[in-house]
Amino acid sequence: MTNSSSRGLHLDPSLDPTQSRSSSIFEDWGSSNLKVLAERLRHYRPSPSSWASSDDETHGGVTSQVGMPTSIANANDLKVPPKSKRAAVLLCLFQGAERELRVILTKRASSLSSHSGEVALPGGKRDEGEDDKATALREAHEEIGLEPSHVKIVTVLEPFLSKHLLTVTPVVGIIPEHHKFEPRPNAGEVDAIFDVPLEMFLKDERHRVEDRQWLNIQYRVHYFDYDAPDGKKYIIWGLTAAILIHAASIILQRPPDFPEFWPDFDALARNVRDGKGGGNMP
Repeated sequence: MTNSSSRGLHLDPSLDPTQSRSSSIFEDWGSSNLKVLAERLRHYRPSPSSWASSDDETHGGVTSQVGMPTSIANANDLKVPPKSKRAAVLLCLFQGAERELRVILTKRASSLSSHSGEVALPGGKRDEGEDDKATALREAHEEIGLEPSHVKIVTVLEPFLSKHLLTVTPVVGIIPEHHKFEPRPNAGEVDAIFDVPLEMFLKDERHRVEDRQWLNIQYRVHYFDYDAPDGKKYIIWGLTAAILIHAASIILQRPPDFPEFWPDFDALARNVRDGKGGGNMP
């Protein structure tokens, strides 16, 4: 288990605004902290992977549902889907009232046929001719009414492999002027829009896990409980939690206070190839 002391909810004070090359920090980003954070994240490059095709945006390694970046040499054995089965989500950050980083989440509509009532990042499957950034922005506009012009995209993280073997790419964006965002939930897709502090996904408070098996390989599902100011309670878990743990580790530059438990991808690939186990992750 890897432990690390918390930095607190505030943005890292080492983000020195004097290091910014822009003379219009506050006009462009709303705060010097967000500006310097954006400049740092723009230098982030996902780990190289042999599976990524030449025109993939990330050229990065696939991650599992538990958020472990890995270059999977046997990605073809895992039957990673073609581009027609790719999706992107928008990890949209803004600065809260106490200068903490917060991320926007949704609760999926109860009427949906899949993952109804679950907490998710805005996003969906890529349309033909789209890249991950365009997909994430389009879906966020459709689902929560977020205008693309209000978001500054700063980086793209490693793709994740969902339980349905769908590759999901997190796109990180910042809203400099969050007060201008007026949430408009799409009633057919979204029951609620809310935001949470990003750092909660590195803390062991209100965090629990469940160990499961798929294709005879053990993997770990993370759960986070969140009580919103309006009294509503949310559970953030599964792939969404995995993405947020991984993203928070990169953005806040420290590991989580709990073990993530990384599955044995070589064994998983062998089991897929040998036909052991079967079906989707429960």
